[in-house]
Parts: sequence; structure tokens; C-alpha cells
Amino acid sequence: MKFRPPDSALPVSRHTAESVRALHGIRDAVLSGEPSRIAPRPVIDASWQRMMRIGIDPERSTSSLLLPAEEMERRRRTTALGELLPSLSKGLAAITDASQQIMIVTDAEGRVLWRDGNRGVMRRANGICLEEGAAWSEDSTGTNAIGTALESGVPVQVHSAEHFVRTLHNWTCAAAPVHDPRDGRLLGIIDVSGPDSTFHPAMLALVDSVARLAVGELRDRHLMTVERLRSVAAPVLCRLGGRALAVDSHGWLAAVTGMPPVDRLPLPRTFRAGRRWLPSLGMCTVEPLPGGWLIRVDESPSAPDEAAANRVVLDLSERRQSTVTVSGAAGQWTQALSPRHAELLYLLSAHRKGCSAAELATELFGDPTRTVTVRAEMSRLRRHLAEVLAHRPYRFVDEMEVSVVPPAHPADLLAHSTAPAVVRARLRQRDAAARDASGG
Repeated sequence: MKFRPPDSALPVSRHTAESVRALHGIRDAVLSGEPSRIAPRPVIDASWQRMMRIGIDPERSTSSLLLPAEEMERRRRTTALGELLPSLSKGLAAITDASQQIMIVTDAEGRVLWRDGNRGVMRRANGICLEEGAAWSEDSTGTNAIGTALESGVPVQVHSAEHFVRTLHNWTCAAAPVHDPRDGRLLGIIDVSGPDSTFHPAMLALVDSVARLAVGELRDRHLMTVERLRSVAAPVLCRLGGRALAVDSHGWLAAVTGMPPVDRLPLPRTFRAGRRWLPSLGMCTVEPLPGGWLIRVDESPSAPDEAAANRVVLDLSERRQSTVTVSGAAGQWTQALSPRHAELLYLLSAHRKGCSAAELATELFGDPTRTVTVRAEMSRLRRHLAEVLAHRPYRFVDEMEVSVVPPAHPADLLAHSTAPAVVRARLRQRDAAARDASGG
């Protein structure tokens, strides 16, 4: 049986005058608060709701203040995307030129760093400020493939009147995020844009494939640097007693002795040589190596108990990235969280007495049988937060002080999560905010 999308949702599957008129009708209905027979796609609807919430004017211009030349060069030099330009151009530039479109590469803030492709389309793009140094986040230009991919973290195609700002209704665009395989950090966006007449449903798949190839190239380069570090670290570790490991600057393991290997050791954002406390290991002595660090675990039984972690702050205030900060007398450590790990820690913060794997599966998926997935994710979390999380049941350790920093608006609480417990929490917070606003 073939899947057929519901009649209430209009898929972006082909470019016809009828489909464009339908998109305009949907947008006009949503902006005026009137019911629409056809609903916008979920990713577009979520973006439009954000735009109305933050007050973006749908009749505004898309112009923005361009980055100064010096700042442009600095950003180009410091992003790993610069190393990938030859591969990106090979994969997309020729295709975009022939199909009357242009390729755009932005940084993690949505600033255009490079563009290439059809010269005539680039001249037209200057008219909407789609040029090097321009800002294309949602906050700057409303719903668009670049900005919406930044917000959602997934590949997005935006066509014609799906753009929130009317100026862009003659354009179509497809974009995919590129994440650094070393630490999961968002590097930027690869986008293909052109006049709406150039729309093709396969373009999103092409852009996503090129973004995945870019990540693969970065991963291959990283493996080469880890191998170089291993060749330096292995002889050093052979001469040491006790537990020790060598990791690169992102915490990826190159060599280990006296302890089970781990894929990656989470490191603080600011890390330097000396005596350091790490949540997964305790007190350690850190020494620099070419391209990484030698970390020796303190084996002294007299290591101070007061160095242990005693406070956790789960920061969910940003739409694009959640973090957890663990602190104690010896210092603090902050780790960026994947969407799934942010969900799990949020649930555990709400259930201090703990949850079984089946209970977490119910809260996350609405399915208590999905315990294998839950146990695998909790195992990964506990490798990073060994002194913070307990199990049987899964919970924060009893002596831990746990606080959550929520987003400014209830709808932005883990905004892209579909976990039943998170959806219920968003609704509760929204209703509470509405009661407070009405004085009830």
C-alpha cells in the first residue's frame, strides 16, 4: 500500500500555478487568523508561529547590514566549511548554474560566507540581499530555508508563499545544516536558491546528500589527526602506570591504558594543563600533547570529597542548543546536548525519584516497549555524567541540586521535541502563561 499524505496538508511536490495559489491562500489565512481548508506543512507552520510571536513584519524588506570585510575574512578563516569549498562546488555549483540557481554557504548564525552558481541569478539575488555578508536567520528575514534549517536542525525546502516575508514569494530554496562530526556543533548551512520557476522537489535531497558528504569529509580528516596523535601518545602511555588516556582537543580517544576505552571524553569548553576535575573521571592531571591532551587519573585515596559535583544546571533557554553545566568545589564543566539527551535530562529533572526504562519510553515515545533505545541513550549519558546520574531507577543522584533554565516562551521548550511528556509540559506552561496574562 502506498502512503498518501492527508488532504489537510499541502506537500511541496511540484510547481504549478494551482499549488502556488494554494500556498498564498494558506499564508493569508494564517496571518489573518482565519481557518484554512488546507494546513501548512508542520515545519512551515512552526516557523510562521515563531515569526508572529517575535513580531516579524511580513511586508518588511529582507535587506540587512552586511558584515565588514575584515569580519568576513575572519569568519571564513575560522570555519571548517572553508576546507570543504572545493567539494561543495564540485557537488553543487555546476548543477546550480545549469538549473538557474545559486549555491549559498553560511555560518552558524546564518551569515552568507560564500556563494556560487548562475551569474544572472546572483544579480537577482542582490536585489533581496542574498549576498556575501548578509544575515539570513529567521530573526532577520523570516521563514526561509537557511534560517528555518538553522532553527529546526533538519533539511528544509521553502517555496514561494511559504516564505513569511512577501519579498521572497518569487523564490524557492532548499537548505541543509552541516554539523561538525567531532563535537556535533553546527558549522553552518548549505543552501540552493533560485527563482520560483526553478523549483524541483529533488533539490532538497541533493542538498542534503551534499551536506552529508561534507560531514563525511570532515570525519575522514578528523580520523587522520587522531591517528597522528595516537602515534605520539602510545609510547608515552606505555611508560605510565595507573589509569591514563590521550584525547584530541575535542575529547576523542587516541590511546588509553589501565582503564576501559571510551569513544569520547567530554571536556570543558575552556581546558588547560594542570589539576582538573572531570565529571566522568574525578580529579586528573592534564598535560599537553601535540594535537591533544594526556590525562592521568588521580589514584590517591585521599582525593577530597568536596571536589565531587553537587550542582547541575540544565539550560533549555536557547531554541537551537541545550546544555548541561555540572559544578562542584573543583570547578565547573559545560556540555552541549543532543536533542534526545536534552529530553532525557529534562524528564529526570521533573522526576527526581527516578524513572524505569519503561516509564521513560512512555514519556519519550508513548510506547513502554521501547526500552532498548532508552537504555542505550542513558548508557551514553551516564558515560559523560558518571557522578551525576544513577540507575535502577534512572535519576539524578540524591545529593545533587538540579535546576532548569526554561526558554522565554513556553512554546520554545525543547521546541522540536514530539515526546508526549514534553508536549504536555509545553501546553501546561502555555495555559499557565495565559492565565497569568489574563489576571486569572
